[in-house]
Parts: sequence; C-alpha cells; structure tokens
Amino acid sequence: MTGKRILFIGGSGVISSACVARAVAVGHEVTVLNRGTSSRYRPLPDGVRVLAADIRDPESVRAALGFDTASPLEFDVVCEFLAFTPEHIRTDLELFEGRVGQYVFISSASAYQTPPSRLPVTESTPLVNPEWQYSRDKIACEDLLVEAVRRRGFPATIVRPSHTYDRTLLPTLGGYTDIARMRAGKPVVVHGDGTSLWTITHHRDFAVAFVGLLGSPLAVGDAFHITGDHAPTWNQIYGWLAEAAGVRDPELVHVASETIAAVNPEWGPGLLGDKAHSMVFDNAKVKALVPEFATTITFDRGAREIMSFLDATPDLQRVDPGADAAFERILALPRR
Repeated sequence: MTGKRILFIGGSGVISSACVARAVAVGHEVTVLNRGTSSRYRPLPDGVRVLAADIRDPESVRAALGFDTASPLEFDVVCEFLAFTPEHIRTDLELFEGRVGQYVFISSASAYQTPPSRLPVTESTPLVNPEWQYSRDKIACEDLLVEAVRRRGFPATIVRPSHTYDRTLLPTLGGYTDIARMRAGKPVVVHGDGTSLWTITHHRDFAVAFVGLLGSPLAVGDAFHITGDHAPTWNQIYGWLAEAAGVRDPELVHVASETIAAVNPEWGPGLLGDKAHSMVFDNAKVKALVPEFATTITFDRGAREIMSFLDATPDLQRVDPGADAAFERILALPRR
C-alpha cells in the first residue's frame, strides 16, 4: 500500500486517537489539526505532525494549512471528526472542496431509524431519529454532503460509528457513578429489562476498518457504518463491568427508559433516541472493502481494560452527585 497524506481534524478523541495510531502504523503520513491540545490519556504517536488551529475559526485553519500562500499543504484525505452541524459542513466545503481526493465525515449510527423497523441495520436503513437532536444534526450534515456529491462530485465518504469506546469510557448510564454504587453495595439502575442487544465496539477494532477506507476509490461517494459484530445484552455489559470491578452479584434494578427520562430529562435524548432499543448491524459492506476488519476485543475483555485503567487513574474516578441523586429518586418510585 502506498502511504497517503492524511489530515485528521481532531485526533485525540476516543475514536480518532485509535484511527491516528492505526494510520501511522500502516505507513500513512499523518497530520493532526486541533487547537494545540491533546488528551493526556490519548497521546499522539511519534511521527505525527501537529498543526494548531481552531476548526471553528476558518481563517486560522487557512493560515495553518497555508491555503493563501504559494505553497499550501496538500492532502490526499481529510478526516473530519469535529463536525456536528450543517454549518460545520458548509465551512469544510469552503475550505476543502477542490483540494482533496477524499473527505471522510464521521456521522453516527444513531442517525438510523429509531427504533429500527427491522434488524440487522444496514446502510439502506432510513435515517430518521425523532428523539435526539444530535442525531438529526448529523443527518442534516449528511444531506449537505450527499448533495455536494451528486451536484458537484465532491469526494465524500460518510462513516457511521455506533457505540465505540476505549479504556477511558464507561458505556453505562451513570458512568463511574455506577461502578461506585456497585462497590458500595447499592442497587444500580439498568434501563428496560436489560435484555436488549447493544452493539459495542472497541476503538482499536474500529480503526482497522476506518483506515482501510482511506484512499480507497471504492469508498468515495458512499456511506458505511463501522460497528463490529459484538452485541451483548445490557445485563451482560453491567455484569462484566461488575466482575472487572471485583463485585459479585451486583443488584441490577430494571426501570423503563421512559421513567428514567422523566426523572432525569438530560438522559432522555440519548436513551430514548439510542440506547433503549436493540441495535444490531450488518457490516458486510465495509468488510467487502476491508476484509481484515473483525471484532477482536469483546466487552468482557474491554471491561477489564477499562477497570484496570480507571483503578490506576484516580482523577477519573468521579462520582456525579446529580446522577447519584437521580438514581435514588428513580429507585424510590413505586415498582410493579
């Protein structure tokens, strides 16, 4: 494989950090553009060029990339991890149209029909989410890119991750608060009956498929979800975390998602618009282009990786008093 010149907008996030590392490992020339700050928990690998600019300030981006000079920086691929609204996409089109061979937009699998009318979800599943504005904004971003592809041949690739995690990120409703409650012998609230299926993907697995699409002419003008094939139940997810945290027989209390959202409305959009429903994906489309993509890290192993890291990182052991109080209010409600 011939190495590509790749610009990552972002680069220190849960997903992007693994993609940067994978791109470097397979021989690409990688540049990261961000505000000049990187996560202490996700350091950039050696060999990455870092440009300091704020993607929300287009003039600072133009200056960092030398677009108004006689020798502008050139890239084969731009990977956009920090676009969340149509306005962000309009800015990127102004910056990069006519300058790159491929523009990769990170959308979201939460953009798919919610709840899905049938499983598994494929790339042809309708994009409609009445519950979550975040998802509707991602759909609007996709609409702009699809229009640019159709009208002007803009070389966009759309990637839709589902729940992707690394060692820093707990997937449960309360995050570390749930771990603290388990270890204190307190009941832990689980949405629904705990038996819905939830696809959960380690960021290193995701990166294999993502980087495999970069520079591929067969990926240009198309959309792919990258989710892995591992879809445990929520009861399994909480159980594996409890085991990794050294807790035997945690008390899991199942509560309707609608009730949880009514007690704590800030959880509502992400719960009712995403996690409350079984989500299983058909990954045949991306595997056809990246056959080496597979689930190699299931969440029983991922849970141990998370807890090992959190137990060694005291400043991430944060109990949220608001979440803890919300759980107590939920548990105080009459239950059938």
